Amino acid sequence: MQRRSASHNSRRRFSYPLIGTLIIILLLSCVSSLILVQDVFADQHETTEVEAAVPPDSGDTAWMLTATALVLFMTIPGLALFYGGLVRVQNVLSVLMQCFALTGIVTVLWIVIGYSLAFNTAGMEAGKITFNSFVGGLGTFFLTGIGVDTLLDGGTIPETVFVVFQMTFAIITPALIAGAFAERMKFSAMLLFSAIWSLIVYAPLCHMAWSGDGSLFGDIIGALDFAGGNVVHINAGIAALVAAILVGKRLGYQTTAMPPHSLTITVVGASMLWVGWFGFNAGSELAADGTAGMAMLVTQVSTATAAITWMFIEWGKHGKPSVLGIVTGAVGGLVAITPASGTVGPIGALVIGFVSGAVCFWGATSLKSKLGYDDSLDAFGVHGIGGIVGALLTGVFTAEVFGGAGMDVGIGLQVWKQFLSIVITIVWSGVISFIILKIVDGIVGLRVDEDDERMGLDLSQHNERGYNL
Repeated sequence: MQRRSASHNSRRRFSYPLIGTLIIILLLSCVSSLILVQDVFADQHETTEVEAAVPPDSGDTAWMLTATALVLFMTIPGLALFYGGLVRVQNVLSVLMQCFALTGIVTVLWIVIGYSLAFNTAGMEAGKITFNSFVGGLGTFFLTGIGVDTLLDGGTIPETVFVVFQMTFAIITPALIAGAFAERMKFSAMLLFSAIWSLIVYAPLCHMAWSGDGSLFGDIIGALDFAGGNVVHINAGIAALVAAILVGKRLGYQTTAMPPHSLTITVVGASMLWVGWFGFNAGSELAADGTAGMAMLVTQVSTATAAITWMFIEWGKHGKPSVLGIVTGAVGGLVAITPASGTVGPIGALVIGFVSGAVCFWGATSLKSKLGYDDSLDAFGVHGIGGIVGALLTGVFTAEVFGGAGMDVGIGLQVWKQFLSIVITIVWSGVISFIILKIVDGIVGLRVDEDDERMGLDLSQHNERGYNL
């Protein structure tokens, strides 16, 4: 036992400087690469500035600045408080720390290389599968060629605004995963996993969906994903399920009561998520127009419908409606409407909200209990399952007959396209997340030891308490 403890402590002491060293090496290598490619892209930058003589649309830009702030607000403090209230009192700071640290780490990685991997379109051809249908090139490495006057290609807003808007999506996605392994994963392991995951799982899926002509999902398959059903929610949900299984169950899971320490904080966080989601969905139109207005409307309708659906199901099943239930249902409705928000109408929003409220209730209660995995804060049960429901129903309710924007193909074929993109997302996220977690486990170990888990991650990982009363 002493030998095992000594080995564990040695690896713990080794892991912290290792994480810092890896980050420094990454940044230094990136700077070196930037110097090498700077001259190559100089001409491209000059050409871009000439083409950007047309000024951005002030209304669109003002809305996108607002939407960007709203989406960042979803992570800090929205998701941080939502998750923070759900954990036990000895772990509240660990969740807040995870959300804050990920905001910093992903911001840096996005500027260095993430944005380029996600949105650089070099080598892409409409209707043709190439290597760059899966991942972007390095043409915008360190945001090369993007200046004050650079307009988003084909858009009406500065590309700098688009960079930050998409950055906020990249930030919240790995933060969602953290809900699955809350209260037991090492902080160093969480950082290392999330940094690698954001570059080789998130960025390529983002590129497959949203990079335009030649992209795998958006062009080749023809799947609809307006604001991140595949990219954010199914992606995060599947990674969360894999992480929950590999990290293992919390000590005492299913034998010891583990109630949320503050539902008050959770409701505050959920309310922030609801408001911030208008930036998430309506902002994805990248303009202040009718589509953005409809996206805002259907987001509100779906969320409200899912919230009361969960409430009534729980009321009927358990005799009393719970605050935890209604806010979780609301998040399920937000998740499910995300891929459909730019293409469905109010009828579709009502149905998507109702179905997601019911199915997410089943996923977060019956399914989790039956299969026995410990998805601590229901990241898979809400985001994975809700994302799948929303992505499939997008293929139905985008049809004009249901008040949607219309599709080039019939409902059956569009649902098949949606299903195919979902399968690819599940395989991509599941397999690569598994590999990353195994690598991280070999380097620093995934899980804290039993004594640290009993003590709580606030003290064992950060040497602080959430409350000093």
